[in-house]
Amino acid sequence: MKTTALIVDFLDHLEIEKNRSPRTRANYDFYLKRFAAFAKDPAPNDITGELVRSYRLHLNRLADAKGEPLKKNTQNYHLIALRAFLKYLAKRDIKSLAAEKVELGKMPERQVEFLDGSDLERLLAAPLGTPSNDPLIALRDKAILELLFSTGLRVSELCGLKRDAINLKRDEFTVRGKGLKLRVVFLSEPARDSLKRYLEKRADLSPYLLARHDRAIAHGAVDEALTPRSVQRLVAHYARAAGIATAVTPHTLRHSYATDLLRSGADIRSVQSILGHSSITTTQIYTHVTNQHLREIHKKFHGKSIKDG
Repeated sequence: MKTTALIVDFLDHLEIEKNRSPRTRANYDFYLKRFAAFAKDPAPNDITGELVRSYRLHLNRLADAKGEPLKKNTQNYHLIALRAFLKYLAKRDIKSLAAEKVELGKMPERQVEFLDGSDLERLLAAPLGTPSNDPLIALRDKAILELLFSTGLRVSELCGLKRDAINLKRDEFTVRGKGLKLRVVFLSEPARDSLKRYLEKRADLSPYLLARHDRAIAHGAVDEALTPRSVQRLVAHYARAAGIATAVTPHTLRHSYATDLLRSGADIRSVQSILGHSSITTTQIYTHVTNQHLREIHKKFHGKSIKDG
């Protein structure tokens, strides 16, 4: 059997046995078909270390739709999909290259962008401080910003929330994140109060926690949920209104949330669980900006020899 036919079996396996999302299936489909096309649809036992090496070189020289080289993390996504496919073949006792023979490329250290201090305060205050805002829109947008900073939710998770999933008396709720994993999310007092004020003013019948409230939709109609793109636009809008020069996205507020927890003394394993990271490696991107011990060492010892001399 050729690789292309086995890829279809593997994608079905992801959907049925692994319960992966349609988006994950589509991504793996794209990455693996790119490999199959490059390798001319080989039989599994023809997938060798040398073939994978040639494929990695091909990915490194490949350009995206804008003519730019593929980013290193994008190249690694292709290799992660290939490794998962090879593990599946091994599970079915189909002879091929061992998955562990496919090593991921070394990634440059990520630069975490986050807000704190007056920038964060101005951003959170921006919706209610914009005179042109419709009152309901202002309350909704205030709730969105507070929720993003208070919970560290991914924007897709935020947009998918339903009204009946939120219990404002408990200040916590459950969200289904990446890989369909459930985790508990906690509300701060400002987020809870902002959300409560917004919901009290709602007159629509939308089941979603955050609705569009388009003027074209009649009063009392079922408004559609906000899309992740809409939330990205409104976060960028309020960042500009708050006079913040750097680009701000919903994920910037997720970074700000994690940074705030770690700076305040939270341990990294707890932050990993709160953020819904499957690997501690992902959470460790924050440690270089939050390591209080290194800050104290620098303060205690830097310049000491000059002063003593």
